[in-house]
Amino acid sequence: MASILLIETSTSVLSVALARDGAVVHERICREPRMQASLTAPLVKEVLDGAGFKMADCDAVCVSSGPGSYTGLRVGVSTAKGLCFGASKPLIAIGTLDILAAGVRCNDGAKRPRGSGGVAPQSVEDSINHGDNFIVPMIDARRMEVYTAVYSAEGERLTPVEAQIVGPESFAAYLDRGEVLFVGDGALKCQEVIGHPNARFKEAWPLARDMAKPAQKAFEEGKFENLAYFEPFYLKDFVATVSKKKLWDMEKSQE
Repeated sequence: MASILLIETSTSVLSVALARDGAVVHERICREPRMQASLTAPLVKEVLDGAGFKMADCDAVCVSSGPGSYTGLRVGVSTAKGLCFGASKPLIAIGTLDILAAGVRCNDGAKRPRGSGGVAPQSVEDSINHGDNFIVPMIDARRMEVYTAVYSAEGERLTPVEAQIVGPESFAAYLDRGEVLFVGDGALKCQEVIGHPNARFKEAWPLARDMAKPAQKAFEEGKFENLAYFEPFYLKDFVATVSKKKLWDMEKSQE
């Protein structure tokens, strides 16, 4: 029976969980934005302590690999790799969109495990319609851009993960074939431009609990990452921006 520590830091919602044999036994969730750098390690400790575990008791660590927040992914992967190095445990990585798709498949009517803490952020568990033909997870990028891919109702990824600017004709080929569930933190902003009658929209976040079954499957199949070389899947290069006020101050200082 494998015990796997699960770490999800790719969006504004931070979550950590511990799963045994694919079932979550303890989790912690933080909905406050931009807390990955300061709270990921403390939440790991809370989850392990709450379950009466030490890192030595875990069989592996699983982390969300992206795409998503550049900083969040860096923190999550760095934390996971540090734990694996320190305890000599293997690393498993699950794509962020795969986590969202797994949430649609796995969370229908699921009971919240111990240690959830307060009201959990809305997952996709109340939006499952077994008539859905396709699942389209969406991670918010900027403006009308999302990181996305198309999945079958069974959770099989059908298209490559890509950054896509959403317009009125986006996903028309799938919408014409049946109902499509658009899910994620980038889903609702697309509701205004995708007006197809077969489109359904659900705001949700990838959560550590939804990594439990994919992580267990990867563990059983021996799909581990190279600790020395593994990096998050950013999809797009990080671009640092400078505020207009700072640019103005720099120009004034050079006069």
